[in-house]
Amino acid sequence: MAKVKALLDKIDKLEKSTGVKRTIFAACPNSTAVIRASIRAAKRNNAPIYFAATLNQIDTDGGYTGMTQEQFIRLLRFEAERVNFTGDLIAAVDHGGPWLKDKQRTEKWSTEDAMNGVKQAFEASVLAGYDLIHVDPTVDINVPKGETIDIHLVVKRTVELIKHVEDFRKAKGLPEVDYEVGTEEVHGGLADDATFETFLVELKAGLKAVGLENVWPCFIVGKVGTDLDTTLFDGEVAKKLTAKVRPYGSWIKGHYTDSVENPQDYPLCGMGGANVGPEFTQSEYVALAELEQIEKKKEKEGKVAMLSNMVAVLTQLVKDSNRWQKWLHSDEEGLAFEALLPERREWIVQTCCRYIWQKPEALAARSLLYANLERLGIDAEDIVISRIERDMDKYFVAFNIVGLNDK
Repeated sequence: MAKVKALLDKIDKLEKSTGVKRTIFAACPNSTAVIRASIRAAKRNNAPIYFAATLNQIDTDGGYTGMTQEQFIRLLRFEAERVNFTGDLIAAVDHGGPWLKDKQRTEKWSTEDAMNGVKQAFEASVLAGYDLIHVDPTVDINVPKGETIDIHLVVKRTVELIKHVEDFRKAKGLPEVDYEVGTEEVHGGLADDATFETFLVELKAGLKAVGLENVWPCFIVGKVGTDLDTTLFDGEVAKKLTAKVRPYGSWIKGHYTDSVENPQDYPLCGMGGANVGPEFTQSEYVALAELEQIEKKKEKEGKVAMLSNMVAVLTQLVKDSNRWQKWLHSDEEGLAFEALLPERREWIVQTCCRYIWQKPEALAARSLLYANLERLGIDAEDIVISRIERDMDKYFVAFNIVGLNDK
């Protein structure tokens, strides 16, 4: 049995014997600091850790983290060895589908090229040792704006991508992998009950038609009230979706769990897993900004030779990247960066830093900031990682997975 399904089965058995419900916590590895913090937090909480990596973050071209799939798996192993973490360490593709990689969308790849690009990324992922593939063909740049992609086409492409992975995996003699399907986005067409049910029925039939009746996703993404602009988890919707998918042997997975107001409700409502991503970029940014304030104070005291200008460097890099435009509200589209409201500019910089952490200017500014503070006996890197860990801890606790490795 593949690793994620085995972990979910263990959690299910524990619930039957103890009555305690649990949800798997998944972190998006949008920086090396987040990766290190995740494994340190998992070690301290004695819990499994799951990494959900988009193809924008990690891919054969290096993504914005600079890592290929193989390098990512190697880094996870090294960081686990660093703290002697021996619990479940899960690596997964997140939102793997045509045109979900920014490069494919901005360059307007053809359907064939976009699908082939995803297939190549999936091959690299299973070769590297990933445990789960999120198959998400719910975006089509050929569909007019405001219209929803046909759910039958979503099913067709989902089956095609799963079959490709299974054929490739078997030909290479690789271990089984788990799957996640669907999306929480409205553009995915799974937002209403009837379409959600159609997707499940047709996916079951489609997999059987290609000889994959024994292959079924352990996670189906559900729209449970959270997105980048909302932070309240809808437990009633989650319960309803869970009741639909459990007879199929699946669990509901939540996305956009960042800074959710009621994380403790996830396990109570039967959620199998939840992804958290941009929140930890914000944690990293805030920690760096606080350290820069210390640096400025020490510079005025004559104890720092040259300032890093950390926040100014990050702000300029985010602006120049233009990737922030993807997260604009409808009433902000077309506005220049400087024309955005101050609080929106701050939010954009904080959450979009993940795109530019590996830029040479950002690396140089961070290196100078750390060196300036190290001279004063301050372990800046540890402070940054500890801040990210602190913001992760609430999910380990709320999801009832503290101590799970021992069970």
